[in-house]
Amino acid sequence: MQDEYRTVARAGVHETEINRSRFLCALAPAATEREAQEFIAGVRKEHADATHNCWAYVIGADAAVQKANDDGEPGGTAGLPMLQMLLRRDMRYVVAVVTRYYGGVKLGAGGLIRAYGGAVGEALDHVGTLTRRRFRLATVTVDHQRAGKVENDLRATGRAVREVRYAEEVTIEIGLPDAEVDAFRAWLADTTAGTAVLTLGGEAYGDA
Repeated sequence: MQDEYRTVARAGVHETEINRSRFLCALAPAATEREAQEFIAGVRKEHADATHNCWAYVIGADAAVQKANDDGEPGGTAGLPMLQMLLRRDMRYVVAVVTRYYGGVKLGAGGLIRAYGGAVGEALDHVGTLTRRRFRLATVTVDHQRAGKVENDLRATGRAVREVRYAEEVTIEIGLPDAEVDAFRAWLADTTAGTAVLTLGGEAYGDA
């Protein structure tokens, strides 16, 4: 698994104009290929009167799924440069659709490649990106007497406290980078006089 990846902070649209052609790049996070395709379909419907709706998406922290489409532009001049821009920026779980309204001036193959790739790059700068890091899910089980202090200390040190459940004992779900597990275990033992139990779970990604 990748230790980290970048994705878009939110859905958004950015417009640029090149030689009287309008290029609208719509970006959105997409957890699955289906989500990406649904977003593409929505943009195509919204801009059904456009000359082209070209698209690209990258799904998977390791970029396992990469697809692009020129939507009638000359082969390799639209979808591929869009995809390459996403990959160059280390973007994952993201979909981009560039809608072109033709302005009467032909751009040529090189001009199209620069226009479509550039539209994605500018949209990424406009919408903003965030980094997600891989961490291990972990559960701290502690008695009620010590739970409040443990939770406060976790939050004060910037730990990702995901959930707190109260029963006979208190369980606190957190996220830990793999490299910090041993140090955290030692800190927990010291803080709770060895009474707390740390249980490691699976892996996930969270905001860095």
